[in-house]
Amino acid sequence: MQYKFRPEGVCSQEMMVDIENGIIKNARIIGGCAGNTVGLTNLLIGMTVEEAIKRLKGIPCGYRTTSCPDQMAKGLEEILKKIG
Repeated sequence: MQYKFRPEGVCSQEMMVDIENGIIKNARIIGGCAGNTVGLTNLLIGMTVEEAIKRLKGIPCGYRTTSCPDQMAKGLEEILKKIG
């Protein structure tokens, strides 16, 4: 199933993930630094949602207290709450 969410405090504007049986099958980020966002989404494919959250949560971007990886983790946490 595909889920969409809007990150806050970062350059990217929208994040989308396809999740099947707790595994990230596809991910896409609109906006942000192209190389970083493509790299991030490619690394997520095949990873469990829980592992992705564990690896990405709390990563800052420069002077910001959040980043695209951190926002992805927060979005994935919200998805977990919805799907239980």
